[in-house]
Amino acid sequence: MYDIKWIRDNAEAFDQGLARRGLEPLSSELIKLDERRKSAIAESQGHRSFANNASQQIGLAIAQKDTAKAGELKAEVSQRKALMGELEVKEKEAIKELNEALSAIPNLPFPDVPEGKDENDNVEVRRFGEAPKFQDSFTPKEHFDIGEAFGLMDFEAAVRLSGARFVVMKGALARMERALTQFMLDLHTGEHGYMEVNPPLLVKDAAMFGTAQLPKFRDDQFRVEPDFWLIPTAEVSLTNLVREQIVAEDELPLRLTAGTACFRAEAGSAGRDTRGIIRQHQFTKVELVSITAPEQSRAEHERMTQCAEAVLQKLGLHFRTVALCAGDMGFSSHKTYDIEVWLPGQGKFREISSCSVCGDFQARRMNARVRGADGKLRFVHTLNGSGVAVGRALVAVLENYQNPDGSVTIPEVLLPYMGGLTKIEMAKA
Repeated sequence: MYDIKWIRDNAEAFDQGLARRGLEPLSSELIKLDERRKSAIAESQGHRSFANNASQQIGLAIAQKDTAKAGELKAEVSQRKALMGELEVKEKEAIKELNEALSAIPNLPFPDVPEGKDENDNVEVRRFGEAPKFQDSFTPKEHFDIGEAFGLMDFEAAVRLSGARFVVMKGALARMERALTQFMLDLHTGEHGYMEVNPPLLVKDAAMFGTAQLPKFRDDQFRVEPDFWLIPTAEVSLTNLVREQIVAEDELPLRLTAGTACFRAEAGSAGRDTRGIIRQHQFTKVELVSITAPEQSRAEHERMTQCAEAVLQKLGLHFRTVALCAGDMGFSSHKTYDIEVWLPGQGKFREISSCSVCGDFQARRMNARVRGADGKLRFVHTLNGSGVAVGRALVAVLENYQNPDGSVTIPEVLLPYMGGLTKIEMAKA
């Protein structure tokens, strides 16, 4: 969310940033809304000042026994108070209209964000490992074919229970999903310095507004009446821990991680990834969130991305990291790196993590501030990233570690979590 004063002072730069996102200029419209707000406030304050001054004059007129003047002043004050009520309503409406307009505008891309309209314009910045080589006679399968062949990935049962875009995971696959979550949390807390948090899965409107899921993306969320939303990502709960707080600069950066269930309506994904668990209404994700001082956030973004990459490196998975172009970035982001893992069954890279630096965009919505050594207050900077999506990591393991005999080898780093299991194999007849 933006400071209207900044937009006034930087109207051209603001409109240029919007143009990079494929949006029309908005500075003139927003400044007009702000003029209405200022005018309403000034008019209301003018009547209020008159009423305050008139009260003193009425007292003086009464003391001087000038009843005519006192009567005139009382009539004028009464008239002005009636107008003040109308003006207060007008002022509130102007403020609301301006705030609603500001809250619907996405964050501006950093200058080093690549130009472009969509995913085809994203720029690869690095690549790790190589795609696995399979025997010539063996065509790698997609994860849902592997899971269903084991009898451990049950979509039919999920449809009976909940409908499409759900799955019932059983046996060794359920254990592997748990193992992946534990492995990621142990890595991020033990080696990367994040604090593990077990946050609420239900949050209020203000929290969803703070991280910008509301109001623009209301249709992508699951509402739980009367007062809650299911979190689409632990970013919402973790970032809002500093909501309406003032933190000391020497406490920053705060690095937080959580492994939670996440819930998304997937309102705009009809016809996409309808088979398997790539795009589900309910899924597990390990989230990374950092709260930093403004000077720290760019370096923290690089660090966070490397922490997410480390998960895939230790799993021995082939991946690439891409810088999203201005037209493909998320609403709150100044800059985003996507990490895309290689899926042999699909024969292409698919996103498994997205790491974004948001600057003070979310902090303004949350009123989250930092007090410097000089005592001055500034808005904190926020960052978030998947560290990583657990279901998609499971997909990647199944497809990359599959064997011609139908079994799946367990990656070495997961063995301590798998209770002695080294392979997932077909049940013997």
